[in-house]
Amino acid sequence: MQCRLLRGLAGALLTLLCMGLFSLRYHLRLSPKSVETPRLSPPSPRLHELQLQDVFIAVKTTGAFHRSRLELLLDTWVSRTREQTFVFTDSSDEGLQERLGPHLVVTNCSAEHSHPALSCKMAAEFDAFLASGLRWFCHVDDDNYVNARALLKLLRTLPQALDVYIGRPSLNRPIHASEPQPRNRSRLVQFWFATGGAGFCINRKLALKMAPWASGHHFVDTSARIRLPDDCTVGYIVECKLGGRLQPSPLFHSHLETLQLLRAAQLPEQVPLAALSPLPRHSLVPTAGGPMNPELLGHCAAEPLVVPQLSRQPRGPVASAWG
Repeated sequence: MQCRLLRGLAGALLTLLCMGLFSLRYHLRLSPKSVETPRLSPPSPRLHELQLQDVFIAVKTTGAFHRSRLELLLDTWVSRTREQTFVFTDSSDEGLQERLGPHLVVTNCSAEHSHPALSCKMAAEFDAFLASGLRWFCHVDDDNYVNARALLKLLRTLPQALDVYIGRPSLNRPIHASEPQPRNRSRLVQFWFATGGAGFCINRKLALKMAPWASGHHFVDTSARIRLPDDCTVGYIVECKLGGRLQPSPLFHSHLETLQLLRAAQLPEQVPLAALSPLPRHSLVPTAGGPMNPELLGHCAAEPLVVPQLSRQPRGPVASAWG
């Protein structure tokens, strides 16, 4: 009887000992020293600092202005930003083709100065930018002088992770438009837009969101839908369709502004300026092929005016410090 009891106790002790050993091994396997820590993938590399090579500059023109406007641009700022600049026109031109090569884009758009024709060219600009893979889209007209250094300096200050639409509004209030709705109804909308005559820029993050209304034939359709021209249509898409906002900038200038309001020290900081204008004191060159505006030169007689070095301008104390 006692032997059976001792055997039972010995068996129970052996069972408990085995269970203890198994439990110890189990906990040792789960201890922090033996559990393999998953390796975290290294953080994705940050975008490199913005360079001019990351910017797509689109110039909108028409066949009638190839000689009177574009030649001046090609002799000045475009000659220094040729790899980033693309000229969109409605007419083929052998002379321009020789100078620009693939950077001259002949669209199938009409030469008329109408809403559909202007929107057609803007759509071509937008699609070319999307296909380029570049980080910024900047639109200017063929009467603008682009200061590449100031443009790059401005774009570097803007948040790359946010949607950015920057330019200069031509009105001191939002524009109104009638947006068609189902069942022959309409809705009144209002929004800000950057005037195309002063130029504007959009980053790629925002441009990709605009694509459903701005790529291919959609841009022309959107423009016709609200019955407004191309620059207004851009503002409509950004503000009414995407809920974005125009970031106004005083550094963009059109041919409707007088440059005499700017001091000489301010000129190198401006992004686009009017290179040609039919209005006196509004441009760097009053007439195509003419000298620099004497009133602008006289306005800054005490300090040499920093302006683009134009091939046709008379020699004088004009410094060339534009990018």
